[in-house]
Amino acid sequence: MNNNQDSFDDSFSERDDSSAPNYFLIKLISNWHWLLLSTIIALSVSYVYLKYSTPVYTTSAEIFIKDDNQTKSAAADALGGITDLFNTTSSVDNEAEILRTRYLMEKVVTALTANVEYGFLGHFKKNELYSNKPFELITLVKSPVEKPNSYKVELLQSQVTLYNEDFKKTVKYDVPFELPGVGTVKIVRDFKVKLNDGTYTLTIADFDSKVTEYMANLLVVVPNKQVSIVNLSFNYPLQGKAEDILNKLIEVYQRENVNDKNKVADLTIAFIQNELTFVGKELGKVEGDIQEFKQDNKLSNMDEQSKQLVSNTSTYMDDLGKAEVQINILNDLEKYLKDENKNKRVFPNAMVSDISFSALIERYNSLILDREKQLLSTTEKNPFIQNLDEQIAGLRKGMLASLNNTRNTYIITRNNLQSKINQFQSVGQTVPKKERIYLDLSRQQQVKQELYVFLMQKREETAISKTSNISNSRVIDPPKAGVLPISPVKKLIYFIGLFFGLAIPLCILYLLDLLNNKISAKEDITNKTRVPIIGEVANNKDNSANNTIVVTDKSRTIIAEQFRALRTNLQFFLNGDNEKVILLTSSMSGEGKSFTAVNLGMVLAISGKRVLLMEMDLRRPTLSTKLGMSNEFGLTNYVISSVVNPKDIIKSTPFNENLFMISSGPVPPNPSEIILNNRVEDLFKKLRADFDYIIVDAPPIGLVTDAQLLAKYSDMCIYMVRQKYTFKKQIEIVDDLSRNKKIPKMAIVVNDVKASGSYGYGYGYGYGYGYDNGYYVDNNEKSENWFLKIFNKK
Repeated sequence: MNNNQDSFDDSFSERDDSSAPNYFLIKLISNWHWLLLSTIIALSVSYVYLKYSTPVYTTSAEIFIKDDNQTKSAAADALGGITDLFNTTSSVDNEAEILRTRYLMEKVVTALTANVEYGFLGHFKKNELYSNKPFELITLVKSPVEKPNSYKVELLQSQVTLYNEDFKKTVKYDVPFELPGVGTVKIVRDFKVKLNDGTYTLTIADFDSKVTEYMANLLVVVPNKQVSIVNLSFNYPLQGKAEDILNKLIEVYQRENVNDKNKVADLTIAFIQNELTFVGKELGKVEGDIQEFKQDNKLSNMDEQSKQLVSNTSTYMDDLGKAEVQINILNDLEKYLKDENKNKRVFPNAMVSDISFSALIERYNSLILDREKQLLSTTEKNPFIQNLDEQIAGLRKGMLASLNNTRNTYIITRNNLQSKINQFQSVGQTVPKKERIYLDLSRQQQVKQELYVFLMQKREETAISKTSNISNSRVIDPPKAGVLPISPVKKLIYFIGLFFGLAIPLCILYLLDLLNNKISAKEDITNKTRVPIIGEVANNKDNSANNTIVVTDKSRTIIAEQFRALRTNLQFFLNGDNEKVILLTSSMSGEGKSFTAVNLGMVLAISGKRVLLMEMDLRRPTLSTKLGMSNEFGLTNYVISSVVNPKDIIKSTPFNENLFMISSGPVPPNPSEIILNNRVEDLFKKLRADFDYIIVDAPPIGLVTDAQLLAKYSDMCIYMVRQKYTFKKQIEIVDDLSRNKKIPKMAIVVNDVKASGSYGYGYGYGYGYGYDNGYYVDNNEKSENWFLKIFNKK
């Protein structure tokens, strides 16, 4: 017998292990209607979203950035050897950062009035208008305090009405009026655009918010560090507006780039103009002194000796004047360098003829302009800015040292020239005094005149070089909007809809299964015990008292076939004629012990076996009541009275001639003592001789110990488990009883299995009787609408 049971256990374990991975799949298949419904809803939501969402297009452009480190500007050639001061050294990455700055985007929004939006209210969404807008708001005088607001607009043939909750105004087209938070405005009607039936809108958005939005939509990329090309892209629903924004951004960038280059030139021109004003006054004063001296002394022409002296000293006087000019300029530049208020401003150039010092000025101005560009997108605490500040400070010290060296050179030159002139003047002591004084005044006039002419020349050269400045960028691919939208992506939206359509019910099913603490699936049993499942009993649709017996000799219902399968499986446990007592118990009441006992007895009796049902639940007997038989005389009477014979308590049943019953009798005060009585043991011995099978309906083992006491009289124990009724924790009771040999030869029968097949019972036990292939007939099945059948599944 043990070999038979071991063989059954092994075969069951193999079958269980192979079906375990399919458990969740079976559960999903059984709930396919919910998966289908959820998927349809999710895909419908995806369709509606795609239908009413606003598509977004990408507008792209490419610009080429010329590397100023490798090329010289036209200004350098105009200055004739003086190092170009107006180039700004910048990498492509730096220019890309400048294109991303808020500073530029603010200028774009201002130039295009892009914070003013026009729209049309459709049935389900608001559509923004741009090139096809039928009207336009023109701001004549801005309000000092701008206030974001939104208005609905009604357009008529000759007038327009703007209104919201706090404001309403009707005016004629092109007539100025005051709009709160905007200023003095007028509305211009474009009669070329046909009006639609509906309401138009006018939105004055918050300026800063709109700038931030456009910056988020802008993407600036340097695709290749080896090539000076920057890719610009702008994502926006309106293709025309996006193209205009990118065009304006490039235009503003190029204009600002030229303005940066002109800063040095403007500063130099201003510096020269200040010097011209000062030198002009001095020159005028000297010329006035000469004129006055000549009138007072009535000098007309100099004699030959004076003319010779002027001729000998004129060359030296010219060189001395040039030296004096450079010294004066260097003195002014030194003051400029030492001025702390100007230590972060560009430095004037085109004034000093020393090439090495001019190169230092060019480098200094390059760092200053680079710093200003970087500050458009960062703060002074940025490590890069701090590094630039250190370089600028070091370069200023170097410039001061170089300036001193250059000035000392000019001072030495000036002193040598003055010495030469003094030598000639000592020779000319014989010249009359008045003519010597006149010669001194003439020499001062010549120096001032030389300086004035030099400054005038440099101012013109600087102005010419300024006009030759051009942007360091060139558009190689103008802004063009894409034809296909980048968002929403139809395939992605439908995929997301499909994903959530499947994932949501899957998660719900998983959570319900995770939170469920009752037996729902075969795996809930097999994961907690190795006690085999030898049968299952389907849900009895008609569970009334008069329908307790579902097995007859002619019945072909699924329940009847399941009991026949259970009868077959019992052969693995009951070894021949000697083992015939079957104990039925459970964890608690209501799990179907009595129902299973009656119908198991019926299926055995139909096969020609003499079967006895014993109602051993002495505390709450229900078996006799289910069979409609009297319980006034039974086992209790037999135990307490020695004159009662076994034949006196054995009753035949009206259901089958081979099915008999012993009822419990009156409820005793001490059921456990009744079971332990020797007459009970003698009774089982006598009954074994008279019957082929004895089915014992015992009380729940989880509540009282009566079932364990009856175990010594039995050959095997069927432990009843009811789907969605028995707690998972209670399966541990079965495992404990089996492992500790408290009850011999245990097996499990699952009761009340739903016919949907979603829980995996019937693998090897019902052999497919859950499917109507003509092998069984459900006598209780009623016609039902096919749609309700689908969605009434449990």
